[in-house]
Amino acid sequence: MARLLLLALLLLAGAARAQPLPFRVADFATGLDHPWGAAFLPDGRLLVTERPGRLRLVGKDGQVSPPLAGVPEVEARGQGGLLDVALAPDFATTREVYLCQSALVQGGALTRLVRARLAPDATALEGATPILDATPPQESGRNHFGCRIVFGRDGALFLSTGDRFVTKMRAQGLDDLAGKVLRLGRDGAALPDNPFVGRPGVRPEIFTLGHRHPQGLAFNPWTGSLWEAEFGARGGDEINVLKPGRNHGWPIVTKGVDYDGSRIGEGTSRPDLEEPVHWWVPSVSPSGIAFYTGSALPAWRGSLFVAALNPPGLVRLSTEGDRVTGEERLLWNRTRLRQVVQGPDGLLYLLTDETRGRILRLEPG
Repeated sequence: MARLLLLALLLLAGAARAQPLPFRVADFATGLDHPWGAAFLPDGRLLVTERPGRLRLVGKDGQVSPPLAGVPEVEARGQGGLLDVALAPDFATTREVYLCQSALVQGGALTRLVRARLAPDATALEGATPILDATPPQESGRNHFGCRIVFGRDGALFLSTGDRFVTKMRAQGLDDLAGKVLRLGRDGAALPDNPFVGRPGVRPEIFTLGHRHPQGLAFNPWTGSLWEAEFGARGGDEINVLKPGRNHGWPIVTKGVDYDGSRIGEGTSRPDLEEPVHWWVPSVSPSGIAFYTGSALPAWRGSLFVAALNPPGLVRLSTEGDRVTGEERLLWNRTRLRQVVQGPDGLLYLLTDETRGRILRLEPG
């Protein structure tokens, strides 16, 4: 009897631990058109891009500003437009802002990195200048631009680029900046200690290769490693931990299949190619990612959050070091989510991928 009682108590305790953390979802801001990227200013206001080509400033009360002036023209077709935004590490003194966009140039469309300054009154960008084009341009298709920006502890800028969908093998070309994660200085140039610097015929900006459509980049604040999320085709969405010079396999290997059900490449893995630390079959269509470091939702500290588009929702991945140890799905089948960011208040802010786009805030419930 005592043994049965102990077992019952253990089962009850396990069930209690398995209950999801109570939280509530609030509409923080509304009236946005396909918000894509977001960056908190030091004063708590939020810069937000809209894919059609606008940049907005959202106040701490959720009020959305008119479009900022000085935003460069974008190629807002297909999956293209004004995509990510990031602040320079020394923004408080330089007011430097970085944008990633799709741009139309002679020969077609490409992923472009732009540097600008936020005006003192925060109503405009000043001196917006392209500093890197992910060449060569591609005439056909307006998909798979990638376009996530993140800064490392050493000040290096990392930029993800997609394979541009039409020709999968662009992701493997070392003379091609599509399907890569790039490591750059703040002027858009390759850094001298990049893994491929000095190799003839190889683009020195490349940090890793073999990526399909990476829309998530985040540094693990506990290990310092760079994590990446990318779309597969039908299945094969991946979470990767990136190391200099490594090949992540697309389209030679993938855990998924093509949209018509046919096989892609050689199979699901190969010894000389990097394995993801987590993957999904079927897909969840992972976009932006963020590690949670706050105290407002303490049960989630250390988790990696993934904004999912299809099926729509939010994925929480438990992590230990550079390993994924568990998965929980939140707000599932409710709203397509493009990005997740942690605010200075320790709360999570979610950008919805809608024409009547919103910023949702997850609060303790």
